Amino acid sequence: MAEVTPAMIKELREATGAGLLDCKKALSESGADMEAALEWLRKKGLSKVSKVAGKVAAEGTVSIQISDDFKKATLVEVNCQTDFVAKNENFVSFANEMSSYIHVEGTASVEALQSATIGGKTFEEKMGEAIQKVGEKVDVRRFDTISVGESGVVNGYTHAGGNIGVIIAVNCDSAKTAAAVKDMVKSIAMHAAAMNPIYMTEAEIPAEILAKEKEIAIEELKKEGKPEAMFDKIIPGKLKKYAKDNSLVDQPFVMDDKKSVAQALADAAKAVGGTATIVAYRRFQVGEGIEKNEVSFADEVAAQLGNK
Repeated sequence: MAEVTPAMIKELREATGAGLLDCKKALSESGADMEAALEWLRKKGLSKVSKVAGKVAAEGTVSIQISDDFKKATLVEVNCQTDFVAKNENFVSFANEMSSYIHVEGTASVEALQSATIGGKTFEEKMGEAIQKVGEKVDVRRFDTISVGESGVVNGYTHAGGNIGVIIAVNCDSAKTAAAVKDMVKSIAMHAAAMNPIYMTEAEIPAEILAKEKEIAIEELKKEGKPEAMFDKIIPGKLKKYAKDNSLVDQPFVMDDKKSVAQALADAAKAVGGTATIVAYRRFQVGEGIEKNEVSFADEVAAQLGNK
């Protein structure tokens, strides 16, 4: 049987993040075969996968990939259970690896990702390794990619250590204009991260949402004692304000609130004799829409001690 050397243990530990004793045992059980030892540890890691399967992963990070020519951008949310792990080097590395793969391969859906082979390993194996390294449930929750042609440009921005991510695509009259407004597109992504517009344009607001806003406006006017005869004159203005507040292109641009976002972009394009229009907008915030389990720190510690 081949000898298990300290160098082999070190290499295996760096590759998996597993403990020294586990790495030594894996190599011993596998006849000092590195691939077999990796498999041994994966199997051990999979027991952790089942242990955390029922946990809620509502923390994490949003990772962005942008092509060198600024023609394609990908936004990916990867989740874990705690904010502490969200900052863990191994977790961030895993999130970046997933977003890079999705961006380069053009992966169409989470289901497609789950059946993919990444770096010679199945997605399930990659997930098992990540869970083993960080000790928590890990989940690639969602992703989106936007692309433009030669006369377009994409850019993006991540905020608060990856808590929020935004990507935006713009179509221009020429490649020259696209290159000139690239930095403005990033500034608009920063605006969207801060102001959280729900829609890209007023036209995207669903009729049922506007109907609900109209109901709310009516109730507010009643409470204010306004005569019903005035409702038809007041309500359109309230709905217009709602649209302006929640549509990216209509919001006052945070870096120059005398202009709308659309006007700020148009002015940047006009400065080089061109035109530019926002055509796609995606914004992810970590954990939005996920119902978190409210567990006190003391209860969590007690539960973990009880599992040992």
